[in-house]
Order: sequence, then C-alpha cells, then structure tokens
Amino acid sequence: MAATTGLGTARLASPDLLRSVFRRHAAGVAVVTAHGDRPVGFTATSLSSVAAEPPLLSFGIGTASSSWQVIAEAGHVGVHILAEDQRDLAATFARRGADRFAPPTRWRTGPEGVPLLDGVLAWLVCRVVARVPAGDHRVVIAEAVAGDPEGSGRPLLYHQGRFNALRD
Repeated sequence: MAATTGLGTARLASPDLLRSVFRRHAAGVAVVTAHGDRPVGFTATSLSSVAAEPPLLSFGIGTASSSWQVIAEAGHVGVHILAEDQRDLAATFARRGADRFAPPTRWRTGPEGVPLLDGVLAWLVCRVVARVPAGDHRVVIAEAVAGDPEGSGRPLLYHQGRFNALRD
C-alpha cells in the first residue's frame, strides 16, 4: 500500500524498499578477510567507524555468506579499503564460488595470521570484540590493533549497484 505525502509516495517497508533506498547511498568499498582452516574474505560496503577511543569499527556479514563460519570464530580480521582501480578485486571478493585468494589476487600473511591484500589504499588488522545478531546478518565490532594508511590513489565507491570512482 502506498501513501502520498508532501515528499512523494511512501511505500511500506520491505527488503526491496531497503535495497532501493540504499542503492542511492554511495558507500566506500572494503574487503574483510580472516583465516581459519583456509583464508576467507568478502566485499563489504557496510564498513563504519564506531569510536576513536578505543579505535573501533563495524561491518555487517550475512550468515549465509561463505565467509561467515570463519568470521564467526575468528579472533582477528583484516579490513582493506580499496582504491578506485581495484574494481576487479572488489568483484572477485563479491562473487559466490570464486577462489578469491588465487592469482591474480596478491596477498600475504599479516599480523595475527590475517590475510592482507597487497596494493590497497589502507588496511587494518582488528581484534573482534563482538558479533551482534541483526536479522539474517551479524554486525561485527572490532578493535584496530595494527594498520597502514599509506596506500596511494582514491577510494572505490559503490553506488546504484555498481563500483564507481570518486569525482570532484
């Protein structure tokens, strides 16, 4: 049922409405990685700074994700901010069934055994402090313990269902 307001036609809340609204929200693109029996990772557009003291961040992950079981038990995760020229990397980590750590993905083992992607704009290794149930997802809250903000380039964005570059 739709209702007309001074702002337009309102629709009742639904998963489709939420997706439609958030397609209009430009978000930075990150890849989150962890290591269990094998390295895992996924593309996240839900990354958010939570607090400066202590340095906390959050991200969401679906419990149906192929990465969830490892993230659910990981003590540490890697958070990588992608550069605008890393659309292919973002797509690889977003694709179901992909061997995300096979070439051409370049990575190494970082602090706490976390897989770190090479050539990113910035990265953090974070200690997981909470996993909060949120519908069919979990919101993971993690504290930064190491990182490097010195990559070059501009950030990759996600908007209207596509990866985009930042424009002035």
